[in-house]
Amino acid sequence: MKKIKFGLLPRILVAIVLGVALGGVMPEWCIRIFLTFNGLFSQLLGFLIPLIIVGMVIPAIADIGRGAGRMLLYTVLLAYASTIVAGLAAYFTGALTFPSLIDAGTSLDAATDLAKLTPYFTVEIAPLMSVMTALVLAFMVGLGLAYLKGDALRKVAVDFGDLVTMTIEAVIIPLLPLYIFGIFLDMTAAGEVMRVIGVFIKIIGVIFVLHIVWLVLLYAVSGAVSKRNPFKMLSTMLPAYFTALGTQSSAATIPVTLAQTRKMGVSDEVSGFVVPLCATIHMSGSMLKIVACALALMMMQGMTYDFGMFFGFICMLAITMVAAAGVPGGAIMAALGVLATMLGFSTEDQALMISLYIAMDSFGTACNVTGDGALAAIMDRINGK
Repeated sequence: MKKIKFGLLPRILVAIVLGVALGGVMPEWCIRIFLTFNGLFSQLLGFLIPLIIVGMVIPAIADIGRGAGRMLLYTVLLAYASTIVAGLAAYFTGALTFPSLIDAGTSLDAATDLAKLTPYFTVEIAPLMSVMTALVLAFMVGLGLAYLKGDALRKVAVDFGDLVTMTIEAVIIPLLPLYIFGIFLDMTAAGEVMRVIGVFIKIIGVIFVLHIVWLVLLYAVSGAVSKRNPFKMLSTMLPAYFTALGTQSSAATIPVTLAQTRKMGVSDEVSGFVVPLCATIHMSGSMLKIVACALALMMMQGMTYDFGMFFGFICMLAITMVAAAGVPGGAIMAALGVLATMLGFSTEDQALMISLYIAMDSFGTACNVTGDGALAAIMDRINGK
């Protein structure tokens, strides 16, 4: 018999439903067991975040830097600009629409205090370095490897990156549903859960519409530059969009994205270079989700924010998400450190961000890969085709 695969999204949905259903009836001693696990898991996550940044960003920057030529520079700048603009669009959309959808209330951190439940014990696992130190180290080593002639250190960086990816896939991702179950179990006991779920539903609806509008605008710009019909271009890329909905991976969708990009009339030379590269560095769909979700959670808790704070966050996030495309949930894992240091997100906030992100993971990935075709058409025009 064919084995049925129970994906991450269904597992997280089940965890949320069970957390809400059992939070009001489970005895306190049992809830404290899950709170103990959550405390240990959050410490492990905090320890791993700087290592995730180092392991994922160094090889990606080294690979990009090793390329040469005008096409590489323009593609990187175009992908980065698209991701930044997507983040700004999410911020301004949220700033205009979210206040009418969200009522500011008590901090999510207060849930534990309201329930008066604590873990049985805690273990402190101090990270080896701060998030900012990890970012600076990743940039320095990555850029250095791009210009070194030897491959010894680069092989170490690649192996370490593989180790980090394996840890995410074998440890963090499988334990996430249990962690999120504990979060919702605690919030249900504290009486906060219905407000949070209500915000979830509203925000997911807004972000889905924002994805569609963003793709239409991106292809309108691409069509104007490449002198092609934007709606015909977008319809041609639909197979890549729906393939990404199933694979939830930009990297796994590359063959379809490449084939559909060439059907749009983009040359083999340009498409063969731009599509694989953008699958790694063009994360506009992921940026839309993370910025909108972060803004919504900050509004919900009455946290202070301004444009300057989010602009710096968006610029940094666009860099840290590099090379996250091949790992399910990789973008949000890479973003956790920036969320904590630049926006002040607690472990509870980060858990809710993960839940929101995974709930829309397929649509964000589909937006990423469909946008790659638009950038390839622009590069085709720049390259003189």
